[in-house]
Amino acid sequence: MALSKIDVANMLTGATPVANGGTALTSGFKNGMTAASQWRLTTDFTNDAVPIASNLEAVDTDGFGVIGSAMSESSGVFTFPSTGIWLITFELVCNATSGVDATIYNIISTSVNAGGAWSEAATKLMAIATQDDENACSNSFIFDVTNTSNDLVRFEVYVANSATTTFGNTGKNETTMTFIRLGDT
Repeated sequence: MALSKIDVANMLTGATPVANGGTALTSGFKNGMTAASQWRLTTDFTNDAVPIASNLEAVDTDGFGVIGSAMSESSGVFTFPSTGIWLITFELVCNATSGVDATIYNIISTSVNAGGAWSEAATKLMAIATQDDENACSNSFIFDVTNTSNDLVRFEVYVANSATTTFGNTGKNETTMTFIRLGDT
């Protein structure tokens, strides 16, 4: 005995769930990526910046695009446009400038109380030899933003033992901060 095809389209009432090839979001499925933006350092600076508080801009060249509402920034403190689970990436590009090997910390700090206290959510250490021209260190953190007024992020560069230059450029990406909303909180 052969089975005949089931005519799901005529037998189904309501939306077909995404998991079954449909396009409607149903309970059990959370909304996906609805926001993405990127910022960059516009000029070089030397040594520490805790936080990087100036010379920041939203990327605006070479066909760059944004999904949803972009981040906002004031004195190096970034505010999220909506709640959700956010992937934050900090790409630091720098070199040693004093003829001595350098140790640099790439730090993503978060606050969950409107900037009243900051915690190092993610820290990467980069050792730079004096003969190196340019070095890059990437750091990331997944942040559960439950309140856009309280949950904030900032970026820090701490130099342990030598003079360094962190690179920025208003015409292309060098040191960057990327924000991608992965889904609902």
